[in-house]
Amino acid sequence: MSNKVWFVTGASKGLGLTLTKRLLTEGYKVAATSRTADALIKAVGTSDNFLPLEVTLTDENSVQKGITDTLKKFGTIDVIVNNAGYGQFGTLEELSDAEVRRNFDINVFGSLNVIRQVMPFLREQRSGRIFNISSIGGLFGNFPGWGSYCATKFAVVGFTEALAAEGKEYGISATVVYPGYFRTEFLSSESLALPAKQVDAYHEAKISLAAHQNEISGNQAGDPEKASALLIKIASEPDQPLHLILGQDAYNLAEVKIDALKKDMEQMKAAAVATAF
Repeated sequence: MSNKVWFVTGASKGLGLTLTKRLLTEGYKVAATSRTADALIKAVGTSDNFLPLEVTLTDENSVQKGITDTLKKFGTIDVIVNNAGYGQFGTLEELSDAEVRRNFDINVFGSLNVIRQVMPFLREQRSGRIFNISSIGGLFGNFPGWGSYCATKFAVVGFTEALAAEGKEYGISATVVYPGYFRTEFLSSESLALPAKQVDAYHEAKISLAAHQNEISGNQAGDPEKASALLIKIASEPDQPLHLILGQDAYNLAEVKIDALKKDMEQMKAAAVATAF
């Protein structure tokens, strides 16, 4: 497996950086993207097994060049990790159209651009592993002030399920990853955008923001090193799961969501199924 080539987006910090460093330490070849190649070189260093790529994920031509450069350097791509993304805070009333669209451009369309460009090669070689990093917020969206972010992560879940079905006949697997709180820079000012418009009426949302910035940040229970090790392990196994809930906190929230869904389904079942002709 150490001969495998990984392509990791958003690799200059957070889980992407931790994963990239661990892969290189274990002897894998890694092509990693960031907005600037200098940021990658500064964070990771240089080696024959490492290809730092300056890629604008919202620019399909830039993404295509990144894939092409990886194939020129290493001859193949075996595992793709769509990790790049950022948090957008703000109630739905506060957020502008431009702010929400920008969030979707990176968190959703950036990953779709990578998938669109790499799939022809993976289909031709009839193999490939894809990890799309969502969030537990892509399954459980009951967080005031996080509607845009959760919506982008719900979208990642939807297209990953479709991708897994589409790639199956070509030996391509896809996993959607739902991390809980991991101790990365995700809640820092560089990775968390705030709305330009402020509506003071939303007290619960403001309490949530303060808790994330002042209490949760720096105290997350999840270890990104262990998360990276698990992704590498899964990539080496014959059967890749479609859904990967990551962290005890994520499991707790997933169970809350499943229980709530079951309760609502049972409550309305008789009336809902009676709507047929």
